Formats: sequence, structure tokens, C-alpha cells
Amino acid sequence: MDIFKALINLLPCLVAIVLSLLSPVAEAQQPTYLYHDCSNTTTFSRNSTYQANRDALLSSLSSNGSRGDGFYNTTSGRGADLMYGLFLCRGDLSTNVCQACVTFAAGDIPQHCPVEITAVIWYDECLLRYSNQSIFSSVAEEPAVVLANTQNITGQDRFNQLLQATMDDTATEAANASAGAKKFAIREANFSSFRTLYTLAQCTPDLSSTDCDRCLQFAMGNLPIGVQGGRLLSPSCNVRYEIYPFYNQTAVPPPPPPPATPPPPAPASGGNGRRTWPIIVAIVAPIVVSILFLFLACWLLRRRASKKDDHVQAESAGYDITTVDSLQYDFTTIETATDNFSDANKIGEGGFGEVYKGILPNKQEIAVKRLSRVASMKQMVLRTSLAMLGSYGKMGDP
Repeated sequence: MDIFKALINLLPCLVAIVLSLLSPVAEAQQPTYLYHDCSNTTTFSRNSTYQANRDALLSSLSSNGSRGDGFYNTTSGRGADLMYGLFLCRGDLSTNVCQACVTFAAGDIPQHCPVEITAVIWYDECLLRYSNQSIFSSVAEEPAVVLANTQNITGQDRFNQLLQATMDDTATEAANASAGAKKFAIREANFSSFRTLYTLAQCTPDLSSTDCDRCLQFAMGNLPIGVQGGRLLSPSCNVRYEIYPFYNQTAVPPPPPPPATPPPPAPASGGNGRRTWPIIVAIVAPIVVSILFLFLACWLLRRRASKKDDHVQAESAGYDITTVDSLQYDFTTIETATDNFSDANKIGEGGFGEVYKGILPNKQEIAVKRLSRVASMKQMVLRTSLAMLGSYGKMGDP
């Protein structure tokens, strides 16, 4: 029972704690001061018109701190007493946090720069500046403030390479933001399996992409390296890196993926079809010509070979005729060589007559065919080749 009563007594306190966590006021804490700069070369007199214009300017900036884009610039006064002023809130913060930072800065900067005509003050959540010279849509790299997390980082060379590549991508994204959008970007990159690099880059939205990139390149070129974190603050831009998340990761959507490469257009049935005919002809024509040349070459080779065969046959025929003509003897010589065509010298019989062996006066052996017609007996012609002794069995009708 005592425990139950104690819980009932604590209930209002618990409700108050929950409501304080959920209330927007909880976001609007005092901003984290970083640095300020106000040149004392030009000052104004207290209670002067210039001071009145500055106070009105700060009031106007403070009343517009809840603007959705986190940026606002305005003027106050006229003529020689004209004042220019602006504020810029970090791009990942809510309008409530932005409003709280700007309101606090508007009351804080007169404490740091009571009579200075030009001043700028930085907080972790916002910056605020004013001047008697126009500061709209113009780059101001100075004064610049460099802050560093002095703890060393292991693997400095690899870390510095990763830092440069990641900061370049972050700055490019911020500088190329569309017109009217926040020139703000954040990136993450894995340095190891348990350590991540976080980067941030931001410009005032009134700068062009070229001027924003110029300011960010200046800031990145002066960042401290070889340490776990660093940042550079200037009136027109700022950059920062750490190995822990220092911004609201859910407040900024991830960068859009690169556009997909469009597929090649499908060929149309009309105009593109006519365009393909020259290509087809250019491919097919050489092939057809090559085949024709191949056939022509084969035909010429065959014809040449055929003529060569005919020539060889003609030469062979001429040689045979010449040989036969050269082997004609008178009948008396043949009759004596065959012993008057005795049966003892008969070695065979062909379709046109009988074949006899014979021996010429020079001891050369011959074979003689005796024609069956008597009228031709006196004109015997040697029809076959001479043979050596013992070769008669190979002789037959021609």
C-alpha cells in the first residue's frame, strides 16, 4: 500500500518530465557559443541613429527566426545609416531551434560588439551578422575561424584521403543545390568497421553555385588535418568533420541516387528501316563479291589444269606417233628377223593378226604383228615397244 501511494505521489512529476521531453520548448535550449568577430576600426556613438537602426535590424532578424528555410536577410535605416543584416541556421535543425538561436544571438551580439558597425557571431546552431556595407549575395571568406578536435587519428594518410574525397562530395552537393533550396549537405563514410567519418558543408542560400563552391573550397583548404575533427567558420559558409554524428541524421533526406541510364531507343519501322539498308548492303556486297572471285579463281584453275592435261596428252600422243614412225622397217628385214614368220617364233594372236618375235641384225629383239589381210603384208608396221629378252609374256595386243 505504501508503494502504491508513493507511485501516485510521483505520477505528476513523471508526467511533467514526459511533457518536457515532448514539448518543442525542450529543443529551444541556449545555443552553443563558438566565436565572434567585430572590428573596432569603425564604431558608432551610443544612442545614435546608427545604433537605433542596428537595434531595429536585430529585432527584425529575431522575429523571422522561425522561417522554414533557416535563412533571412533584411535592411534597416536609410542613407548613410543604412544597415544590412542576415542569419543562417544549420540546415538539419528545426524551426524552433533556429528561432531560439537567432533570438539569443540578437540579444547576445550587442554584448560582444556594443558599438562596432560590422560584426558576426557564430554558434553551433546558427550565425548572425550585420554591416553598413551590403553583404547580400556576395562571398565573405574572412574573418575565418578554425576549430579542431585535437585528438590524433590513427592511419592519418588513409584518413586524410577519405576526408578529402568525402568533403569534396559534400561540398559539391551543397554548392549545386537548386535555386531557393538550402545550400546544405551532409555525408557519411566508413573509415573502419567500427569508425565512421561524418562531414557537413553549408553556404548562405543567396550565393550562386560558383560563389558557394569558391567559399567551400577555401574552407576545406584551411581545415585542420591529422586530427579526429575540425571545422572552419566564415561569414558566408562553413564546413565540419568528426568521427561521431554531430548533426541530426534524420532531418536531412539522403542525396538522390544518380539518374539511371536510359535504354537505347527502339528502331522505328519507318525512317530507321531505310537507314539500315545502306548498312546491310555495305556488309553483304563485299561478301558476295568475295564468293564470286573465289568461284572464278576455282574455275580458272580447273580450266588451266584441264588444258595442261590436254597438252600432256597431246605431247604423249605426239611422242607415241613419232616413236611408231621411227620404228618402221622394210618387209625383208622383218621377214628375216622372224625367220619368215615361222611358227616357232609365234608368240600370240590378236584381233588383227598373229604376233611373232624377231631378232634384228643388231641383236635387238622385237615383236611383230602380221596383219590378216594379204594386201597389207608388204606394209608391216611395228606396233609395240621393244622389249628385252624374257619379257615376251608381257606383250599383248595394243
